[in-house]
Amino acid sequence: MKILNHRQIQQKIKRIAYEIYERNFEEQELILIGINQRGMEVARLILEELLKIADGLMITVSRVQLSPQNPLMNDILLEMPIQELEGKTIVVVDDVANTGKTLFYAMRPMMAVLPKKIETAVLVDRMHKSFPIRTDYVGLSLATTIAEHIFVDIIDAKEYAAYLQN
Repeated sequence: MKILNHRQIQQKIKRIAYEIYERNFEEQELILIGINQRGMEVARLILEELLKIADGLMITVSRVQLSPQNPLMNDILLEMPIQELEGKTIVVVDDVANTGKTLFYAMRPMMAVLPKKIETAVLVDRMHKSFPIRTDYVGLSLATTIAEHIFVDIIDAKEYAAYLQN
């Protein structure tokens, strides 16, 4: 079942970007960290909107990719030196938050430095948190059963969509 269509996803991304900007407009630099492929694509879309909003203002928006592939067995890869996060405002971005496990593991590299602030943004929040993670910016909050799955079709798609699957 389709829960978000292309236009709705674009609207959610734009609203998230405005909220991020409203809470961080005084920052000199804002770093978006996209988790894996879909989180990276959501971060890219947010980045595009932020660049429109922040036009002419003193804000730098960067994005890096974080890949927690089996995070207990492998190191988490961050595409920039971890020291560059020191004293910076960071927004960790993913497509869907379910238990909070992925966002929780994504915070691990940031424990080595002291960022100014870390926030989270997701397109869809399922509200089944098992880990101490809150989502600061949410496109859609959705109550689902544990057995249901949300798939966000956003990579190389002509029409973005989010689906609820059993």
